[in-house]
Amino acid sequence: MVAGNASIPAADGPVASQLRKGVLEYCVLALLRDGPRYGVELLAELARVEVMATSQGTIYPLLSRLRRTGLADTHLRDSESGPPRRYYTLTDAGRSALEEFTTSWPSFRAAVDHFLTPGETP
Repeated sequence: MVAGNASIPAADGPVASQLRKGVLEYCVLALLRDGPRYGVELLAELARVEVMATSQGTIYPLLSRLRRTGLADTHLRDSESGPPRRYYTLTDAGRSALEEFTTSWPSFRAAVDHFLTPGETP
């Protein structure tokens, strides 16, 4: 729990960590849906939602895996504030994976809610 607010679970607790691992890939694919982004940009966008904040040690291996599996592609682009940045874009396979997740997520979420709601299970 977050100190001073007992109703909000800790964003860095073991349950939040496991949940984040399960959906982080699809959140990144969703962020790439709207256009190319580089790693630090993705980290900043994820950090805007407390439970999704993650580290460079997590995001860069994930981005490499997305590229190796064909769900994302990369290209270098010059930066005005330093060396060229590696931008990631969504591929057609990535777009299909995101669509599949988007279709499956509501029924998955409803099933979990069903089991978590007292009195919902016989």
